[in-house]
Amino acid sequence: MSEVELVQQNEQLKRDNAKLLKINRALMQRVEEGGNQSAPYATFEHSVHLAEQVREKTEILNETLAQLERSNRQLKTFKQRFTDAIESISEAFVLLDSSGEIILQNSNFEAFLLSSKLPSETVLNLKTVTEKSTNNRQTINGSEVLKPVYQLPDGRWFQLNERRTVEGGRVLLYTDISALKEAETVRYEQAMAQKSQQLQNLMDNLSQGVVLFNSQNEIEVWNNRFVQLSQLSEQQLSSKRNLSALQRLTELDLRTQFHLGKESYVQTLSDETVLEVRVHQLHDGKIIKTYTDITERHRYALSVQENERRLRLITDNVPAMIAYISADLKFEFTNQVYIDWYGSTTRGLDISALDESLNYKQIQPYVKRALKGESVIFESREINRVGELSYLLKSYVPNLDTNGNALGFFVLIRDITERRINALALQKAHDQLEVRVIERTSQLQSLNQKLVAEVEERRQAQSDLHIAIREAKQANLSKTKFLAAVSHDLLQPLNAAQLFTSSIVEHPLTSDVNRLVSSVNSSLNDLENLICTLVDISKLDAGVVRADKGCFKLSELLDNLANEYHQQSEFYAVQLRYVRCDCLVYSDSVLLARILRNLLSNAFRYTDKGKVLLGCRRRGNNICIEVWDNGAGIEQNQQAEIFKEFKRLKSSPSAFSNGLGLGLAIVEKLSKVLDHPIKVSSTLGKGSLFSVQLPLASNDDLPDITTLPQPTLINTELAARTIWLVDNDINICLAMRTLLEKWGCIIVTAVSLSDLQQQVDLSHDHADMLIVDYHLDDGINGLQVAEQINLLRRSILPVLMITANYNKSLKNKIKEHGLLLLNKPVKALKLKISLLHLLNGKD
Repeated sequence: MSEVELVQQNEQLKRDNAKLLKINRALMQRVEEGGNQSAPYATFEHSVHLAEQVREKTEILNETLAQLERSNRQLKTFKQRFTDAIESISEAFVLLDSSGEIILQNSNFEAFLLSSKLPSETVLNLKTVTEKSTNNRQTINGSEVLKPVYQLPDGRWFQLNERRTVEGGRVLLYTDISALKEAETVRYEQAMAQKSQQLQNLMDNLSQGVVLFNSQNEIEVWNNRFVQLSQLSEQQLSSKRNLSALQRLTELDLRTQFHLGKESYVQTLSDETVLEVRVHQLHDGKIIKTYTDITERHRYALSVQENERRLRLITDNVPAMIAYISADLKFEFTNQVYIDWYGSTTRGLDISALDESLNYKQIQPYVKRALKGESVIFESREINRVGELSYLLKSYVPNLDTNGNALGFFVLIRDITERRINALALQKAHDQLEVRVIERTSQLQSLNQKLVAEVEERRQAQSDLHIAIREAKQANLSKTKFLAAVSHDLLQPLNAAQLFTSSIVEHPLTSDVNRLVSSVNSSLNDLENLICTLVDISKLDAGVVRADKGCFKLSELLDNLANEYHQQSEFYAVQLRYVRCDCLVYSDSVLLARILRNLLSNAFRYTDKGKVLLGCRRRGNNICIEVWDNGAGIEQNQQAEIFKEFKRLKSSPSAFSNGLGLGLAIVEKLSKVLDHPIKVSSTLGKGSLFSVQLPLASNDDLPDITTLPQPTLINTELAARTIWLVDNDINICLAMRTLLEKWGCIIVTAVSLSDLQQQVDLSHDHADMLIVDYHLDDGINGLQVAEQINLLRRSILPVLMITANYNKSLKNKIKEHGLLLLNKPVKALKLKISLLHLLNGKD
């Protein structure tokens, strides 16, 4: 029996004894004061009986008190032994009752309270904290045990073991584990250092450049490849400089925000290295950027695109339908003629899905034969887009691998409708002829009916002929429109090539290399002339050339032409004589100059060591500008042929022989645009006369032009001038950079406005001039780019606009904006003069 139970039993016995004594006194008093004198003996007997009961209870109580005293002595002995036991353990021990009061503790717990510098309430109520740590709970023999670990303010660690008692109290045991935690920390740090070194070695052996930014946009980790690409030293990367300061030291893009909202983008370095940059956002706010060298892959992709463009250009201009169908019957390639015939692009579409237009059931056997490796040719009847019956000659050529298996087949389709119709018409005519021979002698009415039928057939044939002529004219118009449209793309690489040759000339060269460069430059100039000629003839055929007539002095035009061709006369061994004329005329000076240049060039070309005369002759209200020569002359039957396209006669041995025969064709077309008649008179072996007639004008027709003083080239140096260039052609950017850097300029090139914004601060960075191409990507033009840049700046930048578009409306538009315009291809000397002109105007 426990000490607590004994104490409780002793108290209960005391209360029972006091109650019996009180009853005894009450009975004795009642007996003594009672009024019934007849039963005194009975009352006495009852009192004696009660006294006996009290005596027995008293003996029991005394025995119980003796037993309680013995238990108390045993309990004190046990308590002393228990105290000695808990004092002998090394941990801090404390026993709490159900209300949290301390029942028993050892000296180690007192020392723990003193050293922890924590209130006893905090230490004894850590249960609230441990109950939140579910991973520290453990159930043993039905009791819940908590084993949390805590750190004291002085840095020591202890582990708390807690157990519930039967009475609802708690036993707490505090164990000092500081040494264990310190050893564990050392092992953890060593393991982390080893893993960190392994991770760094792994990163350093990656072919990609890798860099880690923390949440404050500071560089934390990098590898060797990143150091090579950025050309930053380890000291610079470890200096914790801000990102903008490091960005000025490298051309590598270090920005941590997504580029144009994309996780990956491409950056081209100055050494033509192409990098794929990827941005990875981590959950803790850190950012990883990777830089992958994709130069070879990028060049290969560009080469593939260029080859595909050339293939598309060739096949789209072939007058036949061309396609390629894979083994799974999917269209992988169709040219423009194929698309035009069937109405829409069929790339990626199953051939069997076009049953209605292709009549797949008709061609299915030939498809199977082609996929078995057999080349097949057959005729097919199909309904074209306008609902007409057409006859097509189809060729299927299989594409076989090394094992002879068909990977697909090429399709070549030619329209033989006209040939088939003609054959049918011929057969029909033959049959009708036989019928007419038989019936002509018998019935005149039958003959008349046949004649009517024949007339109808001829009418139909004439109608078909008109349709064919209309289609031919449409094809010719499409050709001219195509040449006019691609003029910009043709002049782009030519412009880059001429800029590169101009850069080479800036270097000191040997005589042999100088001759080679001169030859290359001469060939490029010839190519430029050929392209410009083709573009001019295509624009004239397309009807996009319009005359912009006005009054001007004829001498201003003819003086310049005379000076220009005087310089060429020595090369052609021709003497040029010029008779000056000061009259006023009404015409388009640019188009008229082109006519006269072609006539003079033609006279020089066909005059061998002879003479050429340039002069004027007045005829009423008109004036004729005449070009005479005493060259080989032209036969009478050839004088109308020379104005046809690609028609050339035998030229002078001293003249260049790389013309296309389009000079006089352009003259004739321009004369129709200007409404200026052209006349030719020639005698074989004596020479020729070409003249153009245009109306005269009076002094009243002259526009009121105020002569403005032109800025002179005071400063002829471009050194240390900062120039920004925006052109969507990478080759032109490279060529311009090479040329301008040879002149000492500081040039920043970009393929778009956003690309320029990534390299410079448009609002505050210094720049002396902006050069921008008019035709940029995504429908943006140079005028918009120049306007956006100057809106951001406090001082306006001079702008030089470059374009391959010779349209006069565009020239007027650029002139209205007060900008200087250069047409491609750009000559180095003209470019330099234009730059100096703009810089002197700015200074």
